[in-house]
Amino acid sequence: MSLSTPPAALIPDHPKSKIVYIDYLKVLLTALVIAHHAFVTYGAPGGWYYSEKTTVMGATMVMTMFVAVNQSFFMGFFFFLSALFIPASYRKKGAVVFIKDRFFRLGIPLLFYSFILAPVMNYLVYYFAGEHYITFVQFLSGYDAWISVGVLWFVVALLLFSLIYVAWKYIAKSAPDIWPMPATKNILRFGVTLGVVSFIVRLGFPVGWELEPVGFQLGHFPQYIAVFMVGIAAAESKWLDQLKADHYKTIKTIALCMIFIGFPMIYAIKIIFDNPLEWFSGGLHGEAAFYAFWEQIAGVCIMVTLLAYGKKRLNTPNVFLSKMSRCAFAVYILHPLVLIVLSLLLRTWAVDPSVKLLLVAPFGIVFSFLLGHIVVKIPGVNQVI
Repeated sequence: MSLSTPPAALIPDHPKSKIVYIDYLKVLLTALVIAHHAFVTYGAPGGWYYSEKTTVMGATMVMTMFVAVNQSFFMGFFFFLSALFIPASYRKKGAVVFIKDRFFRLGIPLLFYSFILAPVMNYLVYYFAGEHYITFVQFLSGYDAWISVGVLWFVVALLLFSLIYVAWKYIAKSAPDIWPMPATKNILRFGVTLGVVSFIVRLGFPVGWELEPVGFQLGHFPQYIAVFMVGIAAAESKWLDQLKADHYKTIKTIALCMIFIGFPMIYAIKIIFDNPLEWFSGGLHGEAAFYAFWEQIAGVCIMVTLLAYGKKRLNTPNVFLSKMSRCAFAVYILHPLVLIVLSLLLRTWAVDPSVKLLLVAPFGIVFSFLLGHIVVKIPGVNQVI
């Protein structure tokens, strides 16, 4: 199941002054997550609770490009943003309170998703798409997927990373290292190194392979682990204070080239040689190596570009975006339900699935944020998310 994005980055526990662009970037990323899963529903590679795949090649190519570019950076970027505020939170709360806070803010949503939301969503698909007209109680009598983290696999990973950070701080017991702001050449070296490591990891764990029951796609984890560590280093070294967009114009150019030249090259190779899609996902194939390097270099460059753009263009308080940011974590948790309901409502509409996408993607974003905005106002809930 291609399930993607977030929480320390989504949890409002960091200072707001001078870094509001971080909040606004997470709104953008959350909207991309919703669109990503809408694209997977209607034609892009990957699994989802409910899907209707288009057979129109042109539409499939566009959808595949969208989700491939997204996958190259957006989950990694969430890990980076989450890590930015962990050192300050740890210093403020101490190890014990920090861990309790993480389990409270991340554990409760996990339990809600697995034991309440996931059964409801699976029932809706089973009843309406599968046309199995039974009651919810009857469905639950045969339900065996209670450990179902779904899109909250990120929460599990973030909780694990946070615990490892606490253990490392306990063992190290020294002042954090201060790293210089990375130059363009070092950013590119970082992307290339991630490409090498990702290719090696995917020899055994190709893209799409999941570690159950937590849903980790280990083929993507080299980037997630690395950028989380970079986020910690960025926080300790105060890179956000030093960040200047003009320093990374070359990175922006490379990012655009990787999207609009690099990915079409990958797609052309697939079409010309008609090799199995699995050859790009992993294994000892040139296609897998090419894709791994493209994905990691593109992803790293896009993250840097968005961060620089955000500080330059989005660092002005905005009431509307602030409200959207406040409910972003709730949106992330609830958006699968919204997408499933919308897609089931349109399931009998006799048009190509790509046409349905034009409605489900934008309305999915709008209704998910509306629902999230309502939910965070519920007493008690607003103490968790």
